[in-house]
Amino acid sequence: MPTIRSSADLRNSYNEISTFCHEYSEPVFITKNGKGDLAVMSIEAYEQLAGRCELYGLIQEGMDDLAAGKTRPFSEAMTDIRSRRKR
Repeated sequence: MPTIRSSADLRNSYNEISTFCHEYSEPVFITKNGKGDLAVMSIEAYEQLAGRCELYGLIQEGMDDLAAGKTRPFSEAMTDIRSRRKR
């Protein structure tokens, strides 16, 4: 269940919300006038999320290459890598 706090709570209880975000690595959803407005999370949790998104993007690129037939045998790729290292 997500943690939901008001914008007034963010202003008045910043340290408590910050501690929660760091301890549980979960976002806190902030409401403004009863409606969702922000998601607050620790820098560590954000960096982990951003890294995961980057990884998913790279995996999707690989899947797209497979679908488009942009592949070559592993042995050929390794031969190419080894020849580049010797230069």
